[in-house]
This record gives sequence, structure tokens and C-alpha cells, in this order.
Amino acid sequence: MLRGRWIGVLLLCLVVAGVFAWLGQWQLARAIDTDPPPPGATEQVRPLTDVVEPGQYLPEPLGGQKVTTSGEWVAEDFIVISSRFNAGVEGYWVTGQLRVADRTSIAVALGWAPTREQADAAADALAGQGATEVELTGRLIDDEGVELPPADDVFALTRMSPAALLSQWHDVEQLDVYRPYLASLTAPAGLVDIDSPAPEEKSPVNWLNIFYAAEWAIFAGFAFYLWYRLAKDAWEREVEEFEDAHA
Repeated sequence: MLRGRWIGVLLLCLVVAGVFAWLGQWQLARAIDTDPPPPGATEQVRPLTDVVEPGQYLPEPLGGQKVTTSGEWVAEDFIVISSRFNAGVEGYWVTGQLRVADRTSIAVALGWAPTREQADAAADALAGQGATEVELTGRLIDDEGVELPPADDVFALTRMSPAALLSQWHDVEQLDVYRPYLASLTAPAGLVDIDSPAPEEKSPVNWLNIFYAAEWAIFAGFAFYLWYRLAKDAWEREVEEFEDAHA
């Protein structure tokens, strides 16, 4: 182990172990949230513009945050989404495009209906009111992603996705859109309030990152074991060769 060759290998293992130790420290730093949001923070109503900007992803701690905003409905864009559950019962959501600023919109889930007929009737009633001004309070929720529609109805939607709704909205040229959508806390006439409970409080400790940090520490230790094992194997070969030559 004191030969120059094996001292060089040891130095290489020290570099590798140092890199692994740094990665472990990085994972450990990410494992503990030193500034978690206070309990009940999502239940404090905040202005929409203070929480997220158009086109930005919703930060994880702010998922389900109650916000308030005002704007004008686009009368042509009340769209029904199927496969929506309210207190375990399957039904439909009526959604709309709310213009909260010049060339800026957010997708809103207004309310739930148990049948398609009721949802369509509510959407038609809202469209008949025209471009009305409203003030809304609701929860910000991440985009659910898009899903391929059935072949017999290419406009059918089963997920609340602002990106998918944007493809069916009107007057969208140069339009800024919020990535999350707003689930209104109060439904308009003809619809039922959407069941949107407060999000569960998350632990400030991320155990998965702690597990990764422990893995990096094991890898660092393995680098030294590998050096010891290689050196010992070389020594054992030399001993065997010496004994064979002596014999």
C-alpha cells in the first residue's frame, strides 16, 4: 500500500470520495426545508399576482393556495369537462376563460354538475350573460396534463388542463395564460360548489433525499474499500508467485 502506484490510486479514490461526499451534502441540504410555510398558509387568501405570474409553474408549497382575482368572462369559452368527481360522485365541471388583465387569462373551474345536461345548461346560461365582470376566490391547482380525446369526439375533455382549453378558446393571439387553474370556491346558479379541501400539511423533512444522501456516503466508503481490495489482491498475487518460485 505504500508503493507509489497504490498511493496514486488512493489519491484518486480520495477525489472520487470527495465528489460523493459533496453530492451527499447537497442532497442533505435539500432534504430539510429550513423555511417551511406556516401551518394554514394556503388558507390565507392572497392576490393572484402575488402568488404566480402568467406562464410560470406553481411552486410546490403553493399548491392549493387560496387566491382572489377579478376579470371579465369570455362569453364563448364556457367549456364542459367530464369525469370530474365531487365527494366521490362522478359528474362534470363547467370551466371558463377569465380575462384578468389585457391579453392575460386564467382557466377557471366554476362548478360541478351531476349530469351533462345540467352542465351544458349552466354553460349556456353563463354564455348568455355575455362578457360580465366578476370577482373570484378559489384555489390554485396545477395543470392536470392533456389526454388524447376519443376518436368520435376530438373536442371532448376529461382533464382540467389550461393548455388543452387554450386550444378551444377564442381570441387567443398573443395571449398570456396562467399554467395553473383556479377552482372557484363558490359555484354560480345551476352548479354545485367544487369539493376542494385544503391540501395536507407536508413534513419539512424529505426522507427520499435523506436516503439519497446516505447512498452517497456508502459510495464514498466503497471507493476506499475498492482501493484496499485492489491493493490486497495485488499483494496476494505477489505472495502466490513468490511461493510458486520458491517451490
